[in-house]
Amino acid sequence: MKKKSIILIVALVAFNIQSCKDFLKEELVSDVAGVYYTTATGLEDAVDGAYSYLKYVYSNERAYTLTVFGTDTYTNGADGSHKGFNWYDATLRADNSVLREMYEWCYKGVNQSNAVIGRAAAVADMDATIKKTRVAEAKFLRALYYFTIIRQWGSADLRLEETVGAVVTANKTSAIEVYAQAIIPDLTDAIADLPAIQPQYGRATKGAAQNLMGMALLTRGWLTNSNADFAAAEANFSAVIANASYGLVASHAELWDQSKQNNKEIIFAVQNSTNVLLNSGGDGVAPGEGNRGHLYFLMQYDNQPGMIRDIANGRPFKRFRPTDYLLNLWGAARDIDNRYDQTYKHVWYVNGNNTAFLWTQAHVTAGALKKNGIPVTAADIGKPRLEMGDTAIYIPGPGRESKYDVSPTVRAPKFRYQIILRTDAGKTNYNEFQYAHIKKFMDPLRPTIQWMEGSRDWFVMRLADTYLLRAEARLKQANAAGARADVVFVRQRAAFAGVDMNDVANTPATITLDYLLDERARELDAEQSRWYDLVRTQTLVSRVNQYNPEAQNRVAQFHTRRPIIQNQLDRTQGGYEQNCGYPDGPNCN
Repeated sequence: MKKKSIILIVALVAFNIQSCKDFLKEELVSDVAGVYYTTATGLEDAVDGAYSYLKYVYSNERAYTLTVFGTDTYTNGADGSHKGFNWYDATLRADNSVLREMYEWCYKGVNQSNAVIGRAAAVADMDATIKKTRVAEAKFLRALYYFTIIRQWGSADLRLEETVGAVVTANKTSAIEVYAQAIIPDLTDAIADLPAIQPQYGRATKGAAQNLMGMALLTRGWLTNSNADFAAAEANFSAVIANASYGLVASHAELWDQSKQNNKEIIFAVQNSTNVLLNSGGDGVAPGEGNRGHLYFLMQYDNQPGMIRDIANGRPFKRFRPTDYLLNLWGAARDIDNRYDQTYKHVWYVNGNNTAFLWTQAHVTAGALKKNGIPVTAADIGKPRLEMGDTAIYIPGPGRESKYDVSPTVRAPKFRYQIILRTDAGKTNYNEFQYAHIKKFMDPLRPTIQWMEGSRDWFVMRLADTYLLRAEARLKQANAAGARADVVFVRQRAAFAGVDMNDVANTPATITLDYLLDERARELDAEQSRWYDLVRTQTLVSRVNQYNPEAQNRVAQFHTRRPIIQNQLDRTQGGYEQNCGYPDGPNCN
């Protein structure tokens, strides 16, 4: 056992040496002495520290739980402790650990950003242009953290100066005021002072600030029904789209190619290293999480006949399962649109013991065919029907199921491998354990089959989303033609050769909000935007009731705001009001 451990350590070190890359090293340095931040080196580290908290806000289980669960597109799989976010049950309360962790990480990011902004003036040994850029980055990050806070909780304890030591006073500031006092001014400064291109991949740019400004104005516009905000949001999105630094990559397959993450479509990303020590916290700087998206959307394949767990197929946590609504968005669309096939896994190949796959009399009676197309005969009974590398499991997926849509007892003897169908009566083999399985987050660079910390970057903003957000801003200004042009542009990237998405048979002549939400579901499947989309467009309750059976008749309007965490309530002198609808909170009017 000791020898095996030594071999593993050596292998990991070798892996690290071979997989280093030039990227922004985001280290937590928030506990250093105050004087250090007044030096050029200290301020650089302080800015990197402000970026580092993004790793805990995106691409981990708490992030997915707060953005994927309880929507129209995803419901719960078999495992996990946070199903209450999908069920809208009594576990959504002030002491919930998911809420506490997200709240605290966001505020740590805010305070670290405040430290940079507040202490930069005292830094004398730093180039003035670089210092101006670093302060602008901190303002961008502060705006992003506050944007996350108010979208989740609807208000914030607004602080624009660094907090040092224990503080027992707080203010519950409305989202409108947080926009006015923090987010919009910060992004205005960031847009003015950030460069169009950064020499170091991963740092915020002018385009990222413009994109975030557009998102903030669009969201505020829905709150206040402000045409001026919608127009300003459109202008910011248009500036990003017009920027020659950005462009759509050729396909979804290329977008999610792990070797091409730094591509023109990405406006802003949270970086994760292929260095396993960095992502695991082994550098002694911080507990690592990496990008764990590869864990949560996988069905349980590794207990099925012929299959064992391996790196290529992933470690299945069975957390999030697509709803029928999401899958039904494809249907006939798979004949014109390649995104489903480039997003979901369909085939698993035998990689383990295949003795469960033997020919039986039932196969002979049903007229099953062998691999070479020859009918099975009595002489084949008891012999293996699959070899290593043959198909073990096949999920046809939406629009491809009718060929196999007969009862399992009739279907099984006809095929050499297992077929999982969503349309089976009673969901006999399509359930919370086996279901349509996203592949775009898979991480084949993990060093072992149990490794949790993924190395994929997390795409916070990408250009296809910008087009769809601009379409929404245009739709809110009654510019249906402009909205349709943006939707068509995104859909055309996904079209099979010869398909014209400008044809009304492929893209409706009139784009409605419902169609735009459908398109966002197709394009941004599981990309931590859905809960925000539904809350922003004021459709959470209606669409969850319509499309998520597990949450049906449980979700209420007050659920568009999370409960304030217990620590905030307990540690605030004079009290801090809970959000309405939750225990100890006021009644919702």
